[in-house]
Amino acid sequence: MPELIFGQLLTSSNYDDKQQKVTGGRNGFGAKLANIFSTEFILETADSESGKDYRQVFSKNMSVQGAPTITAQTKARDHTCVTFKPDLTKFGMDSLDADTVSLMAKRVYDLAGVTDKRVKVKLNGKLIVCKDFSSYCDLYLKNVEHRELPKIEEVKNRSERWEVVCSLSDGQFNQVSFVNAICTTKGGTHVEYIANQIVSEIVKAVAKKNKKVAVKPHQVKANLWLFINCLVENPAFDS
Repeated sequence: MPELIFGQLLTSSNYDDKQQKVTGGRNGFGAKLANIFSTEFILETADSESGKDYRQVFSKNMSVQGAPTITAQTKARDHTCVTFKPDLTKFGMDSLDADTVSLMAKRVYDLAGVTDKRVKVKLNGKLIVCKDFSSYCDLYLKNVEHRELPKIEEVKNRSERWEVVCSLSDGQFNQVSFVNAICTTKGGTHVEYIANQIVSEIVKAVAKKNKKVAVKPHQVKANLWLFINCLVENPAFDS
């Protein structure tokens, strides 16, 4: 099974839209593409139920597949570790440029913000102090132009499927959002769903407080900075 998941194409399973799921992947390409675009890809996983450790090495862009080494565990544990060396020549590169490294670092911080509170995330061996989504938002909101922006937050429903943080923008609507732990940089209907509710209530509150002031929804929205972390069943992505 580990070999199928990480080293064999056409082994995906997320196609039944009648089954309600809050996962992100669909076609099974993610880990395999990392393997294909690597000079070496090492897979290690452990299963306490079977009491076995599994290790397998792929090389030369997944074209060379080593035989898995399966051994009995000396101590019951569960984990998966993937180590890979990207084949930079496939991207016309001889080293990782600063922008690529920054993007990777940003994604590590994203993971620290949206995964379970018990998960410890490190970057280059250093623990990222980001215990939950709220503290992740603080990385954006604190020390903005040497001032700390206000923050209103709410976690909706028992399963914590929606975490929303609202703050002020610089006059242009901003959003940082995740659907099923996937960063949605362009926003989407999930962002509009929350933004429209907030804008509507603010417009009502302003009108009630001062009937002479006519505030338009677009004026309110332009001053919002929304952070959303949500789980959506069978989401549709545009890419």
